[in-house]
Amino acid sequence: MGKFLLICLSLLMVGISQSSRADDFDHSHAQLTAVLAEHVEVSDDNLSSRVNYHSLAQQPGNLKSYLASLSGVSASQYQQWAAPQQLAFLINAYNAFTLELIIDNYDKFRSGDAESIRDLGGLFSGPWEKSFFSLLGERRTLDWLEHEKIRVDFDEPRIHAALVCAAISCPKLRAKAFAGPQLEAQLEDQMVTFLSDEEKNGIDQQGIYLSKIFSWYRDDFGNLKSYLGNYAKALADSPQQRERVKQQRADIRFVDYNWRLNKVTQQWREKSAR
Repeated sequence: MGKFLLICLSLLMVGISQSSRADDFDHSHAQLTAVLAEHVEVSDDNLSSRVNYHSLAQQPGNLKSYLASLSGVSASQYQQWAAPQQLAFLINAYNAFTLELIIDNYDKFRSGDAESIRDLGGLFSGPWEKSFFSLLGERRTLDWLEHEKIRVDFDEPRIHAALVCAAISCPKLRAKAFAGPQLEAQLEDQMVTFLSDEEKNGIDQQGIYLSKIFSWYRDDFGNLKSYLGNYAKALADSPQQRERVKQQRADIRFVDYNWRLNKVTQQWREKSAR
């Protein structure tokens, strides 16, 4: 009888220990926020940002530690979380592993052998198809994270204003991590900010001009003109223009995408300071 009780107590302690570990993950993603706050520079009334990859490459420790915490989460642990916690985890993972991909190859950018994330692919594959990190118990690619996980599990088009691919034409990389309790407000802010950036989206005499992101993922937005009607205030300055957007009376065109690295440069800093 004593041995039986001892075994039961041991199993109970193991269960408690495992449950405790499942709750150990920091859902505030404070470590990522610290990295972003130090190495991301925001400008243009908070509409755009650039990354100081040079400083991040010299001080990668905090980013690597955060990524290790992501990789330490098991699939079963992830399944216990609420949906906003899951989505915040995946968005942060995508953006943080993208940062790692850049700094791990930063010498190529410094030497001029690479100008864009697209230059980091293999002979027959792009960088998004490289299995260079572990997540939820398996080796993963950025393509898996975006197209097989996030877009499959979550019907949320605003993620396209939150996932950042290290290019100038990408949406702004926030200087703060996404977190479950704030996720709804953060995603809405990202879409409003992205559509308010006149270098990427807006309206002129010809109609609405949009980032090619809206073309590549058009199906995710349903009726695109109707979707944009919800963001008429972000897209347009004047009441007349806003009404054109709301009434779906403006033609849509997609502008060229600038794939050059979204790094901090002196020229960008000077322009932002004006």
